[in-house]
Amino acid sequence: MSWFVYIIEGSDNSLYTGITTDLERRFQQHLKGSGAKYFYGRKPVKIVYSENHEDRSSASVREAAIKKLSRQQKEKLIQA
Repeated sequence: MSWFVYIIEGSDNSLYTGITTDLERRFQQHLKGSGAKYFYGRKPVKIVYSENHEDRSSASVREAAIKKLSRQQKEKLIQA
């Protein structure tokens, strides 16, 4: 099973990072309000970045690393 690390742009121009096995399903959950509490009060706009991982462990490690990046570093990652 593949795992994905993803970044979603919020309606307030913020960047949310998460992991999932199904990008489209997870994005739809965020849109419907059944995803992360992060999107209470803001809306998910689009997935701006994703990368594939072989297992949950490596995806979780990468998610944590991305969350520690500055906004500027995240933007460079998205543009690359």
